[in-house]
Order: sequence, then C-alpha cells, then structure tokens
Amino acid sequence: MAILTNRAADTRDRGIDTALLILRLVLGLLILLHGISKLPPPPKEIADMLAHANLPAALAWGAYVGEILAPILLIIGVWTRLAAIVINMIVAVLTAHTGQLFSLGNAGGYALELQAMYLFVALALAFTGAGRLSVGGRYGPMN
Repeated sequence: MAILTNRAADTRDRGIDTALLILRLVLGLLILLHGISKLPPPPKEIADMLAHANLPAALAWGAYVGEILAPILLIIGVWTRLAAIVINMIVAVLTAHTGQLFSLGNAGGYALELQAMYLFVALALAFTGAGRLSVGGRYGPMN
C-alpha cells in the first residue's frame, strides 16, 4: 500500500473537490433550467399527472422546491446533501414515466437515461456532500 505524502494527498483532495464542484454546477444548472421553464404557477400538466396518480394537486408546488430551490442550494454549495435528496427524479419517474421504466428508447439506449443520470448524480452528491469549493465548505451544515 502506497503512503501518500501531504502534498500528494492535498493534490488528490483538490481534484475531488473540483470534481464535486463540476457535478454540483452541472446538475444544479440543468435542473434549475428545467424548473424555470415551469414558472409562473405550476403547470396544469403536473397537477393533472399528480391527480391521475391519485395524489393531491397541491403537490405540484413541490416541483418548485425540487427544481428551483434545491438546484440553487446545490450550485452555491449550502445544504448540499439535503438539496441533492430533494432533487429526486423518483417522483417524476413514477408520475410521468412509469410506462418507460423498463424499456429502451428509439436509439437503443435506456428510455430514461437522462432521468437516471440526474437521479444517480444527485445520489452521489447526497453521499459525498459539497466539498471544499462551496459556500458552506466541506464541513458546513448538511455538506
């Protein structure tokens, strides 16, 4: 087993922190743009999908929390673990994409590959936290 010197460990930590920053920025920005497209009040389509799933239409307001507030927190690096958990694509998959859950797309890839990518990047950030390159810092609240 190799022993890392302080300098090598510091370089490795900087690389990890930079990777976490990139993941936070990309995921946060992509989900945020998705949420901004739903402004002003929640689109009728979301309320209709929730009603079709026998869920209260008032939950449509949760789209703003998961697609606007949580991505902003993720981008700046405050309460990153909580924000990553809130950006869960599970609700979207279960309400809008259940028919595609076990199917392939037209190009032969998984039909929900984008949603799966969002879900698993958010899950990875929920486990790792924000890293040093964030407003909350490595050991900030929920980071």
